[in-house]
Amino acid sequence: MLGGAIAGGAALALPLPAMAAGIEWRLAIRNVHTNESVDAVFARSGRFVPAGLAELNHGLRDWRTGDSIGMDRRLLALLVSLRQKLELSGNRKIDLICGYRSPQTNAKLRARGGSHSGVASQSQHMLGKATDIVVPGVSLDRLRGAALALGGGGVGYYPRDGFVHVDTGRVRHW
Repeated sequence: MLGGAIAGGAALALPLPAMAAGIEWRLAIRNVHTNESVDAVFARSGRFVPAGLAELNHGLRDWRTGDSIGMDRRLLALLVSLRQKLELSGNRKIDLICGYRSPQTNAKLRARGGSHSGVASQSQHMLGKATDIVVPGVSLDRLRGAALALGGGGVGYYPRDGFVHVDTGRVRHW
């Protein structure tokens, strides 16, 4: 229990060397559009694991274009903290609606939906700092509440579309 509390509390207190020895940060995601899954350890005992980061960067890529970016490590840590806040196991998959979004994809989505599409012209997705997610078996209300409680960045609630947006930008919610 203490190890989980240390990891959860340290997740937002970067840099990672503050992690306790033996602690691993792992993310399991499934892209709902491609059905591809990634289950990767991206940090261990305060050090990043390059192979795990590469797997997650690929798994969080823009599925429309295939473009990827080095995702914000604080976002990955925030997702670990969110999973812990929900008391879910490390290998419990988070369903990914959207991770990285290329500028081209962002522009197309924004044009399709107009200025009221919910797609920001300077989206955190284009910086590798945002995800739109759902966790099977966890209500959107509960997911949103856990994300808000962490205070790690922006939280958007899209119940009609069936997901919650989390990012590492300034703390705000909509």
